[in-house]
Formats: sequence, structure tokens, C-alpha cells
Amino acid sequence: MLREVFSTELHTILLMVCLLLVAITKLMFPKRFQDFIYMLFNFRYLKIYGREQKFLDLFEGLLFTNLVIGLSIFSLNIYKHSSDFSNSTIKMFIFKLAIAIALFILIKVLIERIISSILSLDFIINNYIFEKISYKNFLGILLIPINAIMLFSFTPNKTTLLIAASILIAIHSIGLFFFFKNNLNLIKKHIFYFILYLCALEISPYVILYKSFTKIQGN
Repeated sequence: MLREVFSTELHTILLMVCLLLVAITKLMFPKRFQDFIYMLFNFRYLKIYGREQKFLDLFEGLLFTNLVIGLSIFSLNIYKHSSDFSNSTIKMFIFKLAIAIALFILIKVLIERIISSILSLDFIINNYIFEKISYKNFLGILLIPINAIMLFSFTPNKTTLLIAASILIAIHSIGLFFFFKNNLNLIKKHIFYFILYLCALEISPYVILYKSFTKIQGN
């Protein structure tokens, strides 16, 4: 019972932080946020703001922070069903999890930009990275109600978590599908390098993560 109360309080605080981040983003960038929310239904946001990419973007930074926190809560729910940890370590665990998720995404993006420059694919990869980040940030907003439902409505089981994860992956995959569809001619001209890029930076990191996770479970 103590573990459940502590966990619920911690998740509630983190969810409130997520709501605050989204509210601040909407308040500071009302027009851009409105275009962002409808990103799944039209390409206005991607077309307009994809041309205005900045190395440091406050709009994306706020939503990225929300994404990291949301993924940490969701990942913790998954981890709790596969491993046991003490009540006293949950706070530090989720803190470390958030840092790990943020570093993984940021380092991956940095390496992607370096590799794309080496392969002379900047004109494709820059837009690809922007769209990926945008769809990830959109998933971060979806994670708020998903995490809230799993926190306040019922205790999630493995099936529920799998369904929720599948929905998030499907939405992200749809976004990538539209990118490939809209840029098919450009990709065809550089198909070898693009496939090399996908294998090295899109498939391999997640394979390594999966093997690491299963290894931890085995221990």
C-alpha cells in the first residue's frame, strides 16, 4: 500500500508538470501550437515550420521536456510489470530513466545530423529529423491522457500497456510513412545512402535497446 501511494503521488506531480509545460507552450506560441495539434490531419505545420528550423527552439524544447517526462512515466509502468524494485528507489529510478531517454534521443539526433552531413543528405535528413521530432512531441501530448487514465482509472496490465504502446508506435509510423511518400523521388535518387542511414541510425539503436532490456530482465 505504501508503494502505491508514493508512486501515485510522484506520477501526479509529474503529470501536473506535463500539463504546465503544454499550457506554457500554448500560451507562448498560440498559432504554432494550433497548427501543431492538427498535424495528423494536414501538413501545414510541417511545411511552414520545417523551413524555419532552429538549432535551439523553445517551442520544441518545452514539448520535448513533456515528452521525456511522459515517456518516463509510461516506461516505468512497463518496467514495474517486468521487474521488482523497492519503494525507496522509485524516485531516483524515474529520474535516471528521464535522463537516459533525453540523452538517447538528443545524442541520436546529433549523430544523425553528423552522418547526414558526411553522406551529403542534409536536404533530406534535416526535414526527416524535424518531422520525427514533431511526431514524437505530438505523442508526448497524447501520453498525458494515457498516463492519467492508467494512473487514476485502473491499474494497467501487460495487455493494456501493449495496446497503448502499439497505438503510439502506429501514430509515429504513420507520420514517417507520409514523409517517405512525400519525398519518394528524392529518396530514390539517394536510395543506397538512405537505406544505410536507416539501418545504422533507425534500426540498430532500438535493437540494442531491446537486447539490453531483455538482458536486464534475464538478470
